Amino acid sequence: MALTSGTRLGPYEVVSLLGAGGMGEVYRARDTRLERDVAVKVLPTNLSSDPCLQQRLEREAKAVSKLAHPHICTLHDIGHQDGVDFLVMELVEGETLEHRLIKGPLPPEQTLRFAAQIADALAKAHKMGITHRDLKPSNIMLTKDGAKLMDFGLAKASGPASLAAVLTEMTADQAKLTVEGTIVGTFQYMAPSSWKGKRQTRARIFSRWGK
Repeated sequence: MALTSGTRLGPYEVVSLLGAGGMGEVYRARDTRLERDVAVKVLPTNLSSDPCLQQRLEREAKAVSKLAHPHICTLHDIGHQDGVDFLVMELVEGETLEHRLIKGPLPPEQTLRFAAQIADALAKAHKMGITHRDLKPSNIMLTKDGAKLMDFGLAKASGPASLAAVLTEMTADQAKLTVEGTIVGTFQYMAPSSWKGKRQTRARIFSRWGK
């Protein structure tokens, strides 16, 4: 769904469209309470209308909101209004790695620096029991302070001790919200075991940084 400038979602006033994809649309918005600019992600109807997916979204948003890392986009809030589910995130200024690579390859020193920053961000998420599941250049923002990992819309919480407070809210039914064998992610950036529909038995890192 397309939102026009001035549309209100709770205290958040839409300013302009930033981008759109399979997991929804992202808008620049103004937080009228705290007087700051934020990014508001509006989820597609097929996610909002399914109660099980909505439960999964809320559960995983709680987990992701606990991530505090300089190279991970911060999740501020989650809301629902007039049949619209939305996430409120830190507004990150810069360009995606995907757009930067269109201009040509990165210098080796930048490649190493950005790769180390994203690897550190992923390590932090994994320690908290969260797997991103959609790592690709369009989900990495390059800013004046370095790389930032974006869009945990497909993230999955696996449940180590550090997330005990969150995961104790999961009932047996909630634990089944991510169905084994369901393929999620962006095909060309997925690990082979993922697009084969196999369950991961140990942590794996698989990424494609260029063509």
